[in-house]
Amino acid sequence: MPSRIRARRALAAIAATAVLLTGSLVSASAASAAPPPAQIVRMAALGDSITQAAMTCSSLTSCPANSWATGSSTTVNSHFLRLRALGATGLAAFNFAKAGATSFALKGQADAAAVQSVQYVTIEIGANDACTRTVGAMTPTATFKANVTAALTALAASPGSPEIFVASIPSLQRLYELNRTSLSARLAWSLLQTCQSMLANPSSTAAADVQRRAAVQQRVNEYNAALSEACAATVKCRFDGMTVAGYAFARSDVSTRDYFHPSLSGQATLSSITWPKTQWVVP
Repeated sequence: MPSRIRARRALAAIAATAVLLTGSLVSASAASAAPPPAQIVRMAALGDSITQAAMTCSSLTSCPANSWATGSSTTVNSHFLRLRALGATGLAAFNFAKAGATSFALKGQADAAAVQSVQYVTIEIGANDACTRTVGAMTPTATFKANVTAALTALAASPGSPEIFVASIPSLQRLYELNRTSLSARLAWSLLQTCQSMLANPSSTAAADVQRRAAVQQRVNEYNAALSEACAATVKCRFDGMTVAGYAFARSDVSTRDYFHPSLSGQATLSSITWPKTQWVVP
């Protein structure tokens, strides 16, 4: 066979391969792209009292209208309202988060979301796994990851095949540092017995207390790594890249009712810093 013919055939083969590869890349990109907001008709929020917007109303209760994820408050401008502004005008929102929930409850919440065939799910979980009466009572990291993985697996297999957004856990050490010198905060933490693994003896600088707080924050760091890994292993899951974990919340972001939960301003902050990390915002 003449060398010129062989060369032409080789070039044709290379061109065909390039076309196939290009088609595969386009298909993969299209498959991984989130659907247009107008196609999202149901969303759900999973988690704990943070997502229930506890302590943002006039009483020591949940106030889901102010939730960073599914709330209707224009002051907060939740993910729900941001999606509606982008065209999801018929969007319905379900808030399955529960005050006091740990990662153990997440699978049940995911199952409830699956029943609704939701197409977008937000998750904020882990604070209560670390906020226990003692360091020894904290959820082991391996157990936490297994619980989260079970919930993500259930969501990925659900009828709505939802886009999933996982927010990292705020720094409990930062929360402590913000208000440790406040008499009102110390009184509230004591009366309400809030997150005693971190917030007990807030004025103490004894080595045992310093080490205890460090151990709690280390566990939170491990939980955040587990959230990242579990999300990365799940189809259509987006992690916030430690955005919430690394954010330096201000005093105004924390409720003065218990000096622990996000205030109304804090809920707005959560929405504003997490939204750019979602599937609908191009990096």
